[in-house]
Amino acid sequence: MAETVESLPVVRRPLAAVPPKPCPPPPSPVANLPSFETFDRVGRSMIARLTAGISPHAQASAWFDWCSHLLRAPGRQVELAALGVVLAARLAALMTGSAEPLLKPDPIDHRFDNEAWQKNPFLWWQQAFLAQEEWWRSATRPPRGMKIRDAERVGFMIHQYLDAFSPSNLAWMNPEVIDRTIKESGANLFRGMRNFWEDWTQAMAMVPQKPDPHYRVGENIAATAGQVIFRNELMELIQYSPTTPNVLAEPVLIVPAWIMKYYVLDLVPDRSLVRYLVDRGITVFMISWHNPTPADRDVSLDAYRTGGVMAALSVVNAVMPDRKVHACGYCLGGTLLAIAAATMARDGDDRFKTVTLLAGQTDFSEAGELMLFVDESQVAFLEDMMWDQGVLDSAQMSAAFRTLRSDDLVWSKATRNYLLGDREPVSDLMAWNADSTRLPYLMHSQYLRGLFLENRLTAGRFAVEGSVVALKDLRVPMFVVGTETDHIAPWQSVYKAHLFTDNELTFLLTNGGHNTGIVSEPGHKGRHYDIATRQAGDRYVDASTWRSRARRVEGSWWPEWARWLFANSDVQRIAPPGTGAPARGIVPLCPAPGTYVLQR
Repeated sequence: MAETVESLPVVRRPLAAVPPKPCPPPPSPVANLPSFETFDRVGRSMIARLTAGISPHAQASAWFDWCSHLLRAPGRQVELAALGVVLAARLAALMTGSAEPLLKPDPIDHRFDNEAWQKNPFLWWQQAFLAQEEWWRSATRPPRGMKIRDAERVGFMIHQYLDAFSPSNLAWMNPEVIDRTIKESGANLFRGMRNFWEDWTQAMAMVPQKPDPHYRVGENIAATAGQVIFRNELMELIQYSPTTPNVLAEPVLIVPAWIMKYYVLDLVPDRSLVRYLVDRGITVFMISWHNPTPADRDVSLDAYRTGGVMAALSVVNAVMPDRKVHACGYCLGGTLLAIAAATMARDGDDRFKTVTLLAGQTDFSEAGELMLFVDESQVAFLEDMMWDQGVLDSAQMSAAFRTLRSDDLVWSKATRNYLLGDREPVSDLMAWNADSTRLPYLMHSQYLRGLFLENRLTAGRFAVEGSVVALKDLRVPMFVVGTETDHIAPWQSVYKAHLFTDNELTFLLTNGGHNTGIVSEPGHKGRHYDIATRQAGDRYVDASTWRSRARRVEGSWWPEWARWLFANSDVQRIAPPGTGAPARGIVPLCPAPGTYVLQR
């Protein structure tokens, strides 16, 4: 007979001692006081305005780290003293004419290109300056135990100081300025004073730079024919008009960075990558980003993915249904595209035919000199400044980029404008560069923390819609372009896309900088590139080994990319698609370049 609950034996155990309930702690005397964090943020934002967003603590801590380690390194001190003696002896011998110049400027340093710098006393001044650079380069080499980042930051700050006092910046030491002053009886200095006054008054009045009248957006720059077929609060989508009787079956969607106006890829007609593609029978769609204002302070990084890349892709699919898309991202747009493509791969969305990254980083562990500005103190400082303003202002952003190459973008420019009295003729690229944009507070904070500071994308910690994404999920072919002298996205950092993907990947390294290397139209003198393809499943090859094995080609890289697009497309050519998709409510809204590109 089955036992019932009542029939089971009762086991009686002694009751355990019940501990008394602890008395609640007395209320804290400061529990109900308001938080004063807002006052701290306001104070830091005011300091940030004075320091152009540079954290004083980040600088001071780097100096302390360097000084304290150097003071505890007597061997390094003796080494630096010996180096100083050797350099001084060489300079003394050079002054007497008994020695040849020992030091040479970096290949990208053009301050001493004039032949007069090879004759005394100018040669001696040049060598004395280069000797200082050499001594400080050794002095800021990190002693044992010092943080490498702090040593690099100190070296960078010293380099800025030395650049300011280069003999090329001083009228009485620069042979070119002396010669011009004699020939023009000082007229160049009067022009320089006028140029300085114009620039200073404009800076003091905080007046935005006026557009150059020689380049008018929509007329002779950003002038490739097309229509804006979609607009939301973040972007306009441009569909460019075909110029050939038939086109490639799959279109190209270009995602530019919202840190710049899109038309760096659509400059004057013979330097427009967009026109180049359209003239070869490729249907091109381009995102033109809204220039954010303080009202957009809470726009997130993921909003650019959903309201930008994914919204544009849906429109392209409506215009050209049943066709996959060649996706291309430039700079920050390339990073965003990589995130979007990895998310699509995770979710089984196969609408991309290929992915192209132009100077777009996916790993930020070696992100170049920009990383010198990124640590917890610096990011918090920038966040407070943007929290107060709502955006990172274009002038503040431009100042940071100019600082990275102060010898070329600040002091050499000042020498031309204020000592030689010459205004550099404005090119289409310079006119575009002056047409700067802003960045919203929340997006930039998430970008700096999630990617630059914590490098989450390649660390397997970048989540989209609650789930982590991985670049290893990508299976479509990739074409990745790096530029040799890029100070924003160093090519070795861009190359790291090899390390975090397993698909077919063609890497191309072109000469030039972040923008000049990408704007590399056919016929541009002095252009060359290295290229090699890694097949799916190939073993990883480091960047220096890759370069030693890559194929060197003279000329522009644009034809190489066009051939790659054709090789990875359907062989079928089709009639050009109509503008928009009227049946889906996607109709032309206005002619290209649209309205967002005109926002200032």
